[in-house]
Amino acid sequence: MTTSTPPTAPSGTKLHPALFLPFGALFGFILSRAGATSYDFYAGLFLFTDLQLLWVIAAGAATGAVGIALMKRLNTRAILTGEVISFKGKPYQKSLIPGSLLLGLGWGLAGACPGTVMAMLGEGKLNALFTIGGILLGTWIYGLFDGRRTSSDS
Repeated sequence: MTTSTPPTAPSGTKLHPALFLPFGALFGFILSRAGATSYDFYAGLFLFTDLQLLWVIAAGAATGAVGIALMKRLNTRAILTGEVISFKGKPYQKSLIPGSLLLGLGWGLAGACPGTVMAMLGEGKLNALFTIGGILLGTWIYGLFDGRRTSSDS
C-alpha cells in the first residue's frame, strides 16, 4: 500500500489536500444555485422544453475556453509545484465513441450529470447514490476492459 505525500507549494511548504475542500464546496454551491443539481432541469434539457441548463453548460465551456487561452498565453505555472502547465492533446481512441454514447445514456437515464452528483448528494438527494454506484461500476468495467486491452497489446 502506497501513501501519498501532501502537495508542496513552490515555497516548499506542505499543503494539506483538505485546504481544497472550500473550493469544492463553493463550486457545489454554484452548481446548486445554477440549477445543475435539479432532476427537473435535466429532464427539461433532454426534452428541449427548458434550456436553462444548456446555457449554464455553455457559459462554463466559454469561461473555460477563455481561461485556458489566457493560461497558454501567460505560460501559467501550477500552484502546487511551480511547473509550467503543459497543454498537450490526447490521441483519438476508437473507444471514445461508444464510451460517450454510454455516458450520455447513463446521464439521461439517471437524470444526473456525473460532474454534479456529489453536489446532489450534498443537498440530501439520496437518489444520487445510485448514480454514484453507476459511475463506480462503469469505471470498474472500463478498468477490466482496458486492462485486457493493454495486456494483449504487449
